[in-house]
Amino acid sequence: MATRSALLNVMTRAAEKAGRALVRDFGEVENLQVSRKGPSDFVSNADHKAEKILREELSKARPEFGFLLEEGGKVEGKDVTTRWIIDPLDGTTNFLHGLPHWAVSIALEKNGEIVAGVIYEPVHDEMFWAEKGQGAFLNHQRMRVSERRRLDDSLVATGVPFKGRGDHKGFLAEMETVMAEVAGIRRFGAASLDLAYVAAGRYEGFWERGLSPWDCAAGVLLVTEAGGFVGEIGGGRNPVYGGSILAANAHLHLTLGKLLRVSDKQKAGAERKPA
Repeated sequence: MATRSALLNVMTRAAEKAGRALVRDFGEVENLQVSRKGPSDFVSNADHKAEKILREELSKARPEFGFLLEEGGKVEGKDVTTRWIIDPLDGTTNFLHGLPHWAVSIALEKNGEIVAGVIYEPVHDEMFWAEKGQGAFLNHQRMRVSERRRLDDSLVATGVPFKGRGDHKGFLAEMETVMAEVAGIRRFGAASLDLAYVAAGRYEGFWERGLSPWDCAAGVLLVTEAGGFVGEIGGGRNPVYGGSILAANAHLHLTLGKLLRVSDKQKAGAERKPA
């Protein structure tokens, strides 16, 4: 059985407390107050309540650390080298539609590096967690990425740009390129869980553009600690802040990257054609 460090215990307890509050709100979702951050981009009082719980619990345990919060923005701490990166409810749209696929995500960043991460899916009580150099775990079982080597045996996940966000035509070109080669593509609407599922070997890979640090910080560490590879779609090495992410097992990361680059070249060629 895996033993969590004191730091991981702080993070998992905070995630569980926020998760319990979210489960209660999920049972009465029709009564939640909801507002829009942008087209098809929602925030509810459940998001705010969960974020408040996380800030209180984490500040109680580590009062000197700062925060980067989806709803609350940047909060400087006395220790300027260390901060929590938090998404209190990843998958808000699923949550508001009664779909039981959403999570709490907490990452700890020190000197620009993610050193610990927790993604908690409370509906099924799945706690994904990792600490740098210590491996990745689902509840108390060690996780490893999938060993599949062939794209036509592989299940990959992605995030679809919604109204007012992203390059819709470019995404459709990527989908067309990738779906011709793989066993299936899934879009479940919570990037943190997509990354956790890659770490757990449920997916062979995941790609998405336009993510924010709180969407992927914890998941990036989970995948790497589970033996996978994570980078930017174009080959960059800063997926947490680079704006795009490609995660996969060691056998398929380069292959998926090549497919997505082929899609980029096809799109660029189409844009250069004269009208």
